Amino acid sequence: MTTRTEDLYGGGVDSGAPTFTASGGDWDQIAADAALLGEERIVVNMGPQHPSTHGVLRLVLELDGETVREARAGIGYLHTGIEKNMEFRTWTQGTTFCTRMDYLTPIFNEAAYCLAVEKLLNITDQIPQRANDIRVLMMELNRIGSHLICMGTGGMELGATTVMTIGFRERERILRFFEAVTGLRMNHAYVRPGGVAQDVPSEALDALEAELPDLRRGIRDLENLLLENPVFKARTVDVGGLDLTGCMALGLTGPILRSTGLPMDLRKMSPYCGYETYDFNVVTRDGSDAYARACIRIEEMWESLKIAEQAIARLRASEGEPVMVADKKIAWPAQLSVGSDGQGNSLDHIREIMGESMESLIHHFKLVTEGFRVPPGQAYVGIESPKGELGVHVVSDGGTRPFRAHFRDPSFHNLQGASVMAEGGLVADIIVAVASIDPVMGGVDR
Repeated sequence: MTTRTEDLYGGGVDSGAPTFTASGGDWDQIAADAALLGEERIVVNMGPQHPSTHGVLRLVLELDGETVREARAGIGYLHTGIEKNMEFRTWTQGTTFCTRMDYLTPIFNEAAYCLAVEKLLNITDQIPQRANDIRVLMMELNRIGSHLICMGTGGMELGATTVMTIGFRERERILRFFEAVTGLRMNHAYVRPGGVAQDVPSEALDALEAELPDLRRGIRDLENLLLENPVFKARTVDVGGLDLTGCMALGLTGPILRSTGLPMDLRKMSPYCGYETYDFNVVTRDGSDAYARACIRIEEMWESLKIAEQAIARLRASEGEPVMVADKKIAWPAQLSVGSDGQGNSLDHIREIMGESMESLIHHFKLVTEGFRVPPGQAYVGIESPKGELGVHVVSDGGTRPFRAHFRDPSFHNLQGASVMAEGGLVADIIVAVASIDPVMGGVDR
């Protein structure tokens, strides 16, 4: 018996079975293009709610059986308007926005932004050495934490849940240190124009050094569990391939580019924060596939540990030195210290601005509410984040707020390689290819 199925969008249709209509976005055009080929192909949506797409990433796949003939990445599902919001906050308050972009690398977001602001202020050479050493320590620990999540979530998507538990367990050691120093596990707003918000307490360094042997053991566990594992190698070797020519054409950086054999690392090529004074190696491979990228990330964690140990030794030797630029017209917030409440201004500073010096109170009020002025101009600074080149272009019109702040997020550029890596492979290989890119949609959709 023929039944009549009501379709709210397509009108009534006489059919012997229920009728389903797919619509929205560019779906109709994609399906029409596939039909014109005259081949039996299926167009499917993978995401943006799929658990294996590293966040709210939409992949539109054109399939011939299990083979991917065409893949398109759809972004914009996590848009936050961070860059636009920064135009309505002071230069210092901008750190509270940009730290939330790539939420796995908050320290890098803050550091890149602050380096660009300091370049506009022309105070790069005035940043205290201790502040730069703290920035290096925090960035390298953050690099390890980001790589641990990349390996952990990638392993989970392949069905290796032990890899995930190890990755999150070891990252927790780093987050405990971040919380002891900044008061927060993520989204710290700790790196500020002119230096850092407050010094690293010696007891926090003690706790970190006590954790390092266990952190090494955890990284070694990941290495032993993955790199010679025949199942892992079968899923990653010769999967998600993209050679040097493709990387250069698409602007891909980070472990993806270094997996082609090119030793591109801004810490070496264009040093910042004193990286030229640290001893470390740029890790490369020549496999140009997902396995090579996994090897690079694990080896980079060892190099980051080496840098972190050097930074800790320098901080031990420079205890008590300033961590914020001397210019009091820029140094905001003023004289933070770890007090009885765990955070906040030092009691001496509060006593001065609240009970002894009206001038200090006025200065503090203007600096916090209005902010400092930045000379007109524009500046670009690029740093090496765990995912590649993180660039910041800031423009000032001479006011107390950015006229424009634009970020070159590496995940945004690296996602261009997703279609090239996926096409010609199997549906299951898409998971591996995307995991090897390690995109974070908070940075892509900023």
